[in-house]
Amino acid sequence: MPDSETASSRVLPVFPLGSVLVPGLVMPLHIFEPRYRRLVQDLLAKDEEEREFVVVAIREGHDVGVNGVDAFHSVGTVASVREVDPHDDGRYDIVAVGTDRVAIEQVITDLPYLQARTSIVLEHPGEAAEIVAAQVRRTFAVYRGALSGEEDPDATDFADDLPEDPGVLSYLVAAAIVAEVLDKQEFLEIPDDAQRLRSELRRLRQEIAIMSALPSLPAVDLRTATPSPN
Repeated sequence: MPDSETASSRVLPVFPLGSVLVPGLVMPLHIFEPRYRRLVQDLLAKDEEEREFVVVAIREGHDVGVNGVDAFHSVGTVASVREVDPHDDGRYDIVAVGTDRVAIEQVITDLPYLQARTSIVLEHPGEAAEIVAAQVRRTFAVYRGALSGEEDPDATDFADDLPEDPGVLSYLVAAAIVAEVLDKQEFLEIPDDAQRLRSELRRLRQEIAIMSALPSLPAVDLRTATPSPN
């Protein structure tokens, strides 16, 4: 858990995943396990604005149950349910959007799915966030071109289209950069925007240097569209 202020304690359902949800990211989910079908059913019984759960990244393995509550990270992101598409056999397809970072304070195991008492991790811009954000916009545009393995003539236009808000930019880059789950979790837990952007800037520069020295590139394409933060 980061050394950051927390507030607004409340109990929310927990959905452990092998990936990291950051604020602003749209996350589609296919719900098929009985315990998570129950979670969705319980959410649907609430008013639309209260249909929220917490996505937390699993530390290792593929799943955690009530006996594996230490297997996921202590900071996650609240997911607000925006769309629910039920199937005749009881499965659901849902679309959720990340909102607030939260710290997991206490895990509750009295339902088929996990719940947790959580506190919002407050956001802070940090020192010189706007200056670092400008560097990240330019470098991320170069990174995008490097992933394609060719010169990117519209890199400047792409950089100009990226969010100016340092916090929104920092989470967009955290979601879009090609990195392991642990690395993305570290981005999520960084206390303020400026520190997160500086960490991402170092990572982007390292990845650009590595890709420039490699004969082959990862099969990832960020050129098709500007990543959406919401």
